[in-house]
Amino acid sequence: MTLLTLTTRRLPGASVIAVGGEVDAVTAGRLEDFIREACPGVGERLVLDLSEMPFMASPGLRVLITADALLRDVGGSLHLAGVRPAPARLLEITGTTGVLRIHATVDHALTAPLDDLDDLDERGA
Repeated sequence: MTLLTLTTRRLPGASVIAVGGEVDAVTAGRLEDFIREACPGVGERLVLDLSEMPFMASPGLRVLITADALLRDVGGSLHLAGVRPAPARLLEITGTTGVLRIHATVDHALTAPLDDLDDLDERGA
């Protein structure tokens, strides 16, 4: 198991959380708490930079789905950036690539439309 590291960067209209390490049954709760604390304001976006997250188990997927619903409830949006192959495979086999907004980079996630799930050109998975 890799140690989980979480850092937040606040930008105008968005927050970026860099996730490093593995998200599994042991660390998913910590990620969920961190996301809740870092949630941006109403109508803003939250970008999860997953470029340093080599592995995610199903509890991590639950955290992402819960965060997406939480943000939608307040008019915001969740964007995933830099998804690596193993987490991308989990998203693919569970069918969540069509539900969650996935981008190749943090920059793409920050400039993407807030509610466009059909822009496949930016999908990094």
